[in-house]
Amino acid sequence: MGLELFLDLVSQPSRAVYIFAKKNGIPLELRTVDLIKGQHKSKEFLQINSLGKLPTLKDGDFILTESSAILIYLSCKYQTPDHWYPSDLQARARVHEYLGWHADCIRGTFGIPLWVQVLGPLIGVQVPEEKVERNRTAIDQALQWLEDKFLGDRPFLAGQQPVALGYELFEGRPRLAAWRGRVEAFLGAELCQEAHSIILSILEQAAKKTLPTPSPEAYQAMLLRIARIP
Repeated sequence: MGLELFLDLVSQPSRAVYIFAKKNGIPLELRTVDLIKGQHKSKEFLQINSLGKLPTLKDGDFILTESSAILIYLSCKYQTPDHWYPSDLQARARVHEYLGWHADCIRGTFGIPLWVQVLGPLIGVQVPEEKVERNRTAIDQALQWLEDKFLGDRPFLAGQQPVALGYELFEGRPRLAAWRGRVEAFLGAELCQEAHSIILSILEQAAKKTLPTPSPEAYQAMLLRIARIP
C-alpha cells in the first residue's frame, strides 16, 4: 500500500498538502473524509487519527497528523526542490518561523468567516456581531504583519496562501495582491481551481441548502468551535 492522504478540501491545511503533493508529483491515495458530515469523528476514522483532525497521512504503519509536519515529511521523503524546504539552516528556520506564525495567526483568524457565513447558520447558530467585527480587525492586523514581516520586498514568502471566505483580502494591498498572482502563476490556474473549487462554491451550496446535515458528533464539535471564537 502506498501513501494515503485523508483530507477534505474544505479544510485549508488539507488544500495545502494536496497542492504541494500534486505540484511535486507525489503519489498519494486520496481518502476523502467529509468534515461537514462529521466523518472525522466517526469510529472508523478515529482509529486512524485519534485526534479526529485533517489532513492525516498514512505511510504503511506510520501515521502523521498536522499539515506542517506532513509537508516537511513529504518534502524530505521525496527530496523536493530546495525552494520548497531549503537545505540552508537559516532559510529552513524561516520556513518554520512562518509555519508557526501561520498556525497561530492565520488559521484560526481567517477561518472564522466560514463559521459566520456557512457553518454557524447550518446548525442554527449566529455568531454575535461584536465577534465578527473583532475578527475583521484581527484579519486586517494579520495581513499587515504578513505584508511587513513575512513578505516585505521579496517575491515570495515562506509559507501558504491565506484565503478567507467572502472577503476581498488584498484590496488596497498591492504587494500582497501581486504576491498572490505570482503564487497562482507558479502553481498553475488548473491546480488552484481544482484545490479551491469546493471552498469557493460553499456559499452557493449554503444558499441552495445543499450542504449535508452534520452528524450529532459533528454538531457538538461545531458548537464548541463557535463558542471559542474570540
